[in-house]
Amino acid sequence: MAVEDPTAEHGLRLTIEDYPYANDGLSVWSSVKQWVSDYVYHYYPSPGHVQDDDELQNWWTDVRTKGHADKKDEPWWPVLNTQDDLIQVLTTIIWVTSGHHAAVNFGQYHYAGYFPNRPTIARTNMPVEDENGEEFARFWDKPEAALLQCFPSQIQATIVMAVLDILSSHAPDEEYLGGAPEPAWAKDPVINAAFERFNGRMREVEGIIDDRNVNPRLMNRCGAGIVPYELLKPFSEPGVTGKGVPNSISI
Repeated sequence: MAVEDPTAEHGLRLTIEDYPYANDGLSVWSSVKQWVSDYVYHYYPSPGHVQDDDELQNWWTDVRTKGHADKKDEPWWPVLNTQDDLIQVLTTIIWVTSGHHAAVNFGQYHYAGYFPNRPTIARTNMPVEDENGEEFARFWDKPEAALLQCFPSQIQATIVMAVLDILSSHAPDEEYLGGAPEPAWAKDPVINAAFERFNGRMREVEGIIDDRNVNPRLMNRCGAGIVPYELLKPFSEPGVTGKGVPNSISI
């Protein structure tokens, strides 16, 4: 859905320009990648430092051969020879467990809490177009009755709504991406400064997303009846807010 283009923002040109997840996701990805780059180049100033770090290389071997044993022999696995190799690997892992997970998780209740949007079970088969069938005749006479009979029962729907509410909720002590540094980072002036820049970029991403959500040219996120796209806004209050990117996946 995107092609490399050095003239485009973030170096990628989207096939669908008005694509909220992709646009906001690239903003978060770019910010994370810069933070990871600052971190990696501080501790690994040359490619040799990456190659000679046995603990790092063994970790990457475990990721490939144990974490993904069924794919361990695939030719597309990157190797850790340079700082840029490590940056790409770490950025990808961080993105999957933060931005990508937030985008698919914290909007669940807003969408599926209204269970006709995504019923979790069908209790009956919908009638087929058989003019002589009694079921089809009843459907033709009162289609909403056939739908209610097919949809989950009240108790089934309520259980799923409760689960989705929990999954979509932020804890009061949630730790957000770019929110606060680890104590060890704060002790290193170089890393602490890099993290402060990261925090500033994530705050800027919030403003960028707010601006996009009021841009009338972006009709997939702005306009009558259109819900603003906030799933990748980095920070959030506690509860079911439909926004906020935590540091990692936690349930």
